[in-house]
Amino acid sequence: LIPSLTVTMFLNTLTPKFYVALTGTSSLISGLILIFEWWYFRKYGTSFIEQVSVSHLRPLLGGVDNTSSAVNFSTSNGEADSSRQSVSECKVWRNPLNLFRGAEYSRYTWVTGREPLTYYDMNLSAQDHQTFFTCDTDQLRPADIVMQKAWRERNPQARIKAAYQALELNNECATAYVLLAEEETTTIVEAEKLFKQALKVGDVCYKRSQQSQHHSAQLEAQHRRDTNVLVYIKRRLAMCARKLGRVREAVKLMRDLMKEFPLLSMLNIHENLLEALLELQAYADVQVVLAKYDDISLPKSATICYTAALLKARAVSDKFSPESASRRGLSTAEMNAVEAIHRAVEFNPHVPKYLLEMKSVILPPEHILKRGDSEAIAYAFFHLQHWKRVEGVLNLLHCTWEGTFHEVSVYPKKELPFFILFTAGLCSFTAMLALLTHQFPELMGVFAKAFFSTLFAPFSFVMEKIESVLPSSLWHQLTRI
Repeated sequence: LIPSLTVTMFLNTLTPKFYVALTGTSSLISGLILIFEWWYFRKYGTSFIEQVSVSHLRPLLGGVDNTSSAVNFSTSNGEADSSRQSVSECKVWRNPLNLFRGAEYSRYTWVTGREPLTYYDMNLSAQDHQTFFTCDTDQLRPADIVMQKAWRERNPQARIKAAYQALELNNECATAYVLLAEEETTTIVEAEKLFKQALKVGDVCYKRSQQSQHHSAQLEAQHRRDTNVLVYIKRRLAMCARKLGRVREAVKLMRDLMKEFPLLSMLNIHENLLEALLELQAYADVQVVLAKYDDISLPKSATICYTAALLKARAVSDKFSPESASRRGLSTAEMNAVEAIHRAVEFNPHVPKYLLEMKSVILPPEHILKRGDSEAIAYAFFHLQHWKRVEGVLNLLHCTWEGTFHEVSVYPKKELPFFILFTAGLCSFTAMLALLTHQFPELMGVFAKAFFSTLFAPFSFVMEKIESVLPSSLWHQLTRI
């Protein structure tokens, strides 16, 4: 009976002023947390509590974030359908044509003194790198342990320093070469040299792990990681060739990569291929690629929709005239072109203003929101030149796109993070309790005592059972302690 009496005595000593102070303080603290969470979300686009949990607590608990902008690169045959389904649910995707940080993004910083990427975007990339380039067996290799820390490091110089440390421990660390090629090199030529070094060691690691992948689950995970690294390196080498003007070589590299790893459609390598083929003005090849990937079972993109519109508009744009079309009506080919443009605008209504140069194009982010403004910027940054090259297509777009335009894209709907909603509810609830306690102190005191009594009832029940089992003398000694 002693514990239950103690609880009862404690509750009886609490005055209404205590409950007013308790609820008021709780409301104030939750309100401050809500204000900070909202400010952080408006500035960085994510919840601070969620960010801390993912960036700091999850690595300490030994977990890996699997909810980044895309799923793992490599999947087995049995996992292909489920992976495709999970990918189609994603909202944020890695930009297939993302620029090089050292050789391209850094140039903007040198000229303007401003950062071209947001913290949120770079954090998503850090999560991608940890998902793609790490595995459970990294703990067995000192160089990979260093690279695990490097991918989580926020400071670019610290990441580069860690990559050099990894190479000192093991000069066959492919991911270290990848990091240096991405972030330290200042030209595409230098980046290509490092990626070629990474390809040599990455190919050796891939073949080595391929032979032993079926021996255990850990070795299979290591092979998936080595596959991810190899695919990433080959893709970046193809992009280097494209940027250096060796477009046919880039097309060959991309085609070979897609043949070697046919299950990796979620990486959108076909979007890199489409852009390179448009640069070659190989429109027949572009149509073949579109016929394969413009499928209802695959997630759409601005590149797919607007490239299809470009090809259909190209067939009629040189002879199209708004005046003659209004007099005689649209021909079948013109109707198909207009419908393709409307389909593209319906998918992403932000693109036409960038293609028509009604809005300024800025550097594309590393991650894009499907059907959002970021995807429109990324598409226009790389494809505006292809639209300008075909005579009359921009005029056709200008005359027809507004019929389908909607001011704000309705998909995907922006969702507030869970912790903002939670703190808002907590703040509202505690504020209401504080107000009721201030207005009706006696009544709320009765409710509070009843609540705490109910809360402590299981504890009192357990203590009574312990009292009935233990000798009274022993219990007396324990209570004195």
